[in-house]
Amino acid sequence: KGMPMNTGKKVKVHYTGTLDDGTKFDSSYDRGQTLDFTCMAGQMIPGFDKAVKDMEPGQTVNIRLAPEEAYGERDPRNVIKAPIDHMPGAERLSVGDRVVLTGPQGQQIPVTVTFKDDQAIEFDANHEMAGKHLNFEITLVEVEG
Repeated sequence: KGMPMNTGKKVKVHYTGTLDDGTKFDSSYDRGQTLDFTCMAGQMIPGFDKAVKDMEPGQTVNIRLAPEEAYGERDPRNVIKAPIDHMPGAERLSVGDRVVLTGPQGQQIPVTVTFKDDQAIEFDANHEMAGKHLNFEITLVEVEG
């Protein structure tokens, strides 16, 4: 078949993403608009890009991605524990809360509170989908060019 058809082209897809237990975590249908991106330009997780590059408009595929094809494995170094009295406002947080911390260079780091007691609080900066297998049903709606 020669060159992958869609590499470097703008594509429009509809998709639904589910976890292995059937939980839907994302869907373009729910937003009522296609997801538009340049295929294989690094804008999408690797497995999603790869699936779309050989599709034809109108085609639907179902894929299951291992973590390394999606958001990677969880990295224990991305878990930050701090004394509560060093974190203004931490006393108001609870486990499961998603907050944004500011890093040393002023960058915004989205984290989830994973532990809290009277002395300490723990934040997890891993992507919430890290370490998970992801299932996608993808329909290629349109290819530009």
